[in-house]
Amino acid sequence: MKAHQIILSSRPKGHPTLDNFGRSDVELPSLGEGEVLVKSLFLSVDPYMRGRMNDAKSYVPPFAIDAPLAGGGVGEVIESNTPGFAVGDLVTGMLAWRDYDVAEAKHLLKIPTSSIPASAYLGILGMPGMTAYVGLFDLGKPKKGETVFVSGAGGAVGSAVGQMAKIAGAKVIGSAGGSKKCARLIEMGFDVAIDYKEAPIMNQLMEAATDGVDVYFDNVGGDHLVAALEATNDFARLVLCGAISQYNNETYQPGPGNLFRAIQRRLTITGFIVSDHGSRRDEFLKDVSSWISDGKLTYDETFVDGLENAPEAFMGLFSGLNTGKMVVRL
Repeated sequence: MKAHQIILSSRPKGHPTLDNFGRSDVELPSLGEGEVLVKSLFLSVDPYMRGRMNDAKSYVPPFAIDAPLAGGGVGEVIESNTPGFAVGDLVTGMLAWRDYDVAEAKHLLKIPTSSIPASAYLGILGMPGMTAYVGLFDLGKPKKGETVFVSGAGGAVGSAVGQMAKIAGAKVIGSAGGSKKCARLIEMGFDVAIDYKEAPIMNQLMEAATDGVDVYFDNVGGDHLVAALEATNDFARLVLCGAISQYNNETYQPGPGNLFRAIQRRLTITGFIVSDHGSRRDEFLKDVSSWISDGKLTYDETFVDGLENAPEAFMGLFSGLNTGKMVVRL
């Protein structure tokens, strides 16, 4: 069986362009023991994929040239060679950017039948939601009445962090680009929404965080991290999840000039990768599914239709085209 796929044709220098991607057809192998054939329904594009486009050592191997990109996906089983997975089952896991893919069943999660759309397993019930859950509760550990600042709050991770912090009883400040995204944060229950495009983030954060910042959840880095360091209270916790403002830099930028605040204020600064916390998945799914059902947690999705448009969807992450989770719908 042939599958259509999107490949990495060259490594980007700075911001990716369409020239870095290509299309090809591939003959899929017959199913081996423990494998399933999946028809892709939704594919995830995420900022961390930019790092995998570089030929550099990281926590995941780089994408290979002339090979398909890969990421989180949701699909339907159309052929199975393993017990426990039947034709028609919906599954989620790592899938290549193809319309059909052969995957090992042991690396897939069967999606239960519920009122929550299957695409949510790429966002609020997938890696971004679990990143928010683990980073906030296990590392940030907000207490009732504390102030939590979230950068990149209009995205899939940041919007979830802010709402979870409200569930924990915290005051929440979020930054996002544009008045429309900021208005959406207020609808989601954020106490303050900062439009970083309107004025310097430092000035706006210092004005909004009148009681200081106790937890900073960083998705952006750069000027947001500098501002957060300046606004921290003693013993604040900084959770470093992402640095999207720097992913397309061709050279390393100097670190925050005010990092000495970490000493003065006895800060805890923790970088983390959600894949290190797989043992939390069941509790995460239980809690977040319940919060969605109870109306305590909502989420947004931005859909781009067509496998051929996956590169544009990915590039759109770096210009803020998405509200919530960016998803490619096949």
